[in-house]
Amino acid sequence: MVLPIFLILASLAVALCLLVIKGEKLRQFTVIAGFCVIFVATLGLFRYSAHGVQFIEAHSLLADRLMMAAEIFLSLWLILISIQNKKFSIVLLVLLQALPLFWFEHFGRHVEAEYNIFVDHLSIVVALIVGIVGGLICLYALGYMRDFHAHFRKEVKDRQPLFFFLLFIFLSAMFGVVFSNNLRWLYFFWEVTTICSFLLIGYKQSEESTKNAFLALKLNMLGGLGFAWGLIYLQQNVGMIELDKLMVASKAVVILPVMLLCIAGLAKSAQMPFSSWLLGAMVAPTPVSALLHSSAMVKAGVYLVLRFAYILNGTTAGFMIALIGAVTFLFASFIAITQSDAKKVLAYSTIANLGLIILCAGIGTYQAVWAAMLLIIFHAVAKCLLFLCVGVVEHKIHSRNIEDMSGLIISMPKLSIMLQLGMAGMFLAPFGMLISKWAVLQALVDYNPILAIFLVYGSAATLFYWVKWMGRLLVVTGEAENVEDTVSDSEWFPLITLSFLTVMVCLFFPVIAAILVKPYVEEVFSRTVTMGAGDITIMTIMMAMVALFPLSFIRHGRKVKVVDAYLGGANTPGGVSFCNSFTVPQKMEMKGYYLDKYFGEKRLLPMGVISGAILLLAGLVFCL
Repeated sequence: MVLPIFLILASLAVALCLLVIKGEKLRQFTVIAGFCVIFVATLGLFRYSAHGVQFIEAHSLLADRLMMAAEIFLSLWLILISIQNKKFSIVLLVLLQALPLFWFEHFGRHVEAEYNIFVDHLSIVVALIVGIVGGLICLYALGYMRDFHAHFRKEVKDRQPLFFFLLFIFLSAMFGVVFSNNLRWLYFFWEVTTICSFLLIGYKQSEESTKNAFLALKLNMLGGLGFAWGLIYLQQNVGMIELDKLMVASKAVVILPVMLLCIAGLAKSAQMPFSSWLLGAMVAPTPVSALLHSSAMVKAGVYLVLRFAYILNGTTAGFMIALIGAVTFLFASFIAITQSDAKKVLAYSTIANLGLIILCAGIGTYQAVWAAMLLIIFHAVAKCLLFLCVGVVEHKIHSRNIEDMSGLIISMPKLSIMLQLGMAGMFLAPFGMLISKWAVLQALVDYNPILAIFLVYGSAATLFYWVKWMGRLLVVTGEAENVEDTVSDSEWFPLITLSFLTVMVCLFFPVIAAILVKPYVEEVFSRTVTMGAGDITIMTIMMAMVALFPLSFIRHGRKVKVVDAYLGGANTPGGVSFCNSFTVPQKMEMKGYYLDKYFGEKRLLPMGVISGAILLLAGLVFCL
């Protein structure tokens, strides 16, 4: 069996096993075994990188019928639960997708795909992220969910078999998305990810989680509506349902269905005006947040839009999509400054960085696509590390407020270092996200310098909120008890691995670019980015800086001396309080700036949503 099909079916098989397993030890063994199999099979995809696009027929009448039966069942189930919860707008969205698709499938123009599965360098990149990063999230979930249910024993019903079933179904569907050449198959897997996210976000079954789960379902089904009608248009008017053919078709013929498919990608990647669903997903357990934000859900969105970069290049629709990405990056970056909830900072940071990838895809030049693929890789690893670290911190200090993380360098020193490493990976030289942003800036300057303004100002805001959070971890206001000993091995392993990967993807950036990124750009554009002698010298220096990073751990583990802050000689014996001018003891406080008056969520988010909606409608109008 070829690897792409094996990855889809292996993840599905593990999911089905986990659904019926009740014992914790057997579940743990199954998850670890499933991770090992998927990890090895994912690494095996490198053998495809030595070749160009490879097609796999994979014709199966049984597979087609099973997908059709599953679509009908899921549609009826969605209608039922939506009626039960009085979400009639979702019922309408289901009908607007399912009925036309069923009608045109059976009574309209019949088109068969020559090849249902294909593998190229972009699908390999995303599949590696899904298999490795997504698999590590599943491992992490073993220890996390045990602590989660111990903490919420009364509030949340223990449904771990369903939880782990959904995690691996998600991985299976994501492999289906990245390897499907048949757009009907891609649509099926696309909708499975939507339903999995709905169930995972609503896992707690509280009023808030149920509300946010339905919001995610509604907004993603709006995108799915664009996908469905784009598919119908291609089948009935163009006679085409294969992704590889669509990517190189005449722009005048396919720009409208491509725009409709891009709406699905924008919704899935939480771009404005669809961004609110990803913010609401923060109510879910941390493994869900990490899966949605770093390796699965949102990556499906940027993957689909990036597929059409060649078609979007030089079109008004492409420019509108680029502007949506630019506006999302700018607004989300500034809103992140005002957030003290660590998960919300990570959420807005994710939305912003995805906006940068969408900006590159909308521009559609070979430089922009090269930069976008690097952004996808670096963002997935560093952001997953941050989410998983925050999950552990929340369980140990019972808060995810940044202000409560003061002195984490003392109470959780190893985890604090990992958090700082993840943050450095997002914005500091010589780590990958900054390298990618330089590449994006070069692409924007060559394409349209005005768009570079969005990147410059958004990146300035990025610097503000990361430095503020990083400094918080290093602030020490007294002695603190080390609570790291209670972190489970199933949590440590993914954290250490992701920390290692954050450094390695930067250290071996030239190799990754040469093996995975450069070939794809050459396949699509017949040219690629080349690094000059000066660039190579700078990169060598930066790689040397990364190689020196382990030296910072030489003194790790030795006793750290904590001294009182100097408070003008007015310190009290405790060291964390001082005497004011009336000789009254007051507690010393150091808090970050949040500037809510200027960049508050209530102020900027509506502006971003309205701007995104206007640009989206403008793009559709120009296509028509």
